[in-house]
Amino acid sequence: MGSQLRDYQTTIAERVSLSGVGVHSGAPVTMTFVPSAADTGIVFHRRDGEGRSHAIKALVSEVGTTDLSTTLGKRSGATVSTVEHVMAAISGAGIDNLIIEIDAPEVPIVDGTSAAFLVAFDEAGLVQQTARRRYIRVLKPSRIEAGASWAEFVPHDGTRYEVEIDFDTPVIGRQIFAADMSEAVFRDEIASARTFGFMRDVEKLWAAGLALGSSLDNSLVIGDDHTVINPGGLRFPDEFVRHKTLDAVGDLALAGAPFIGCFRSYRGGHRLNAMALRALLSDHSAFEIVETAGIAGRGASLVAVHAPVFAPWAV
Repeated sequence: MGSQLRDYQTTIAERVSLSGVGVHSGAPVTMTFVPSAADTGIVFHRRDGEGRSHAIKALVSEVGTTDLSTTLGKRSGATVSTVEHVMAAISGAGIDNLIIEIDAPEVPIVDGTSAAFLVAFDEAGLVQQTARRRYIRVLKPSRIEAGASWAEFVPHDGTRYEVEIDFDTPVIGRQIFAADMSEAVFRDEIASARTFGFMRDVEKLWAAGLALGSSLDNSLVIGDDHTVINPGGLRFPDEFVRHKTLDAVGDLALAGAPFIGCFRSYRGGHRLNAMALRALLSDHSAFEIVETAGIAGRGASLVAVHAPVFAPWAV
């Protein structure tokens, strides 16, 4: 196997909280991460203004709008938006089961990356559970196209991302990030890449009631002169495509289990990521659910298993 797989599911060892503001609403929000039992998956508990809690599963079947960010709550009524950065951190840290209590309709943007969430998970610590981890193994290519954009899953011995972007500005241009994903790769090469936008779009977004919490502290901003206006500049020469990869990791974490295969995209985004994931999971001949037999990372084989009840693999 091209990247090491874990045999058993994990959760965090203790509760930990994180506060900030929503990038679009500008409203304050506090999230508390709570340990949960095996086979729970990732579940948001959204508290509304009347103190009621609404459970929203972090699954592609719950994805509603994908304009500028990914919003969950299609089936539950209550919603939680901008979930991609925290979901990427959950996936990157290798966490399978978690309750996320949140007191506002949008995840805090913090610094526009996944880094702060990883710090919270490191503070809480991880514990191994007794249930085996299940994986979605891609068996054949599954591709979707939308205009000049496309995304696909193909079989691969491990978990790999190949993300390509192409922007009509010299500060970005055409960039490609390709790597077999692991916890170390995510932490070192992906987690601290910031979300980005263009100064020319700011007034239009404000008029629409969006980007009210955006600032140079949590976003890379490209000026009208095609330069990055943030003090200190870029963290990586190709920070833009690295952030697009971060978004893809978070959006694909809504599969309900880690995948074994290669995800490729060209000029993608949240909508395309969700479309690609739905296309894969809607074709039962394109994937199977597996778990390790023996000790993962030591030549262990993979065996097909029945899907657990909590994960609606077919969407």
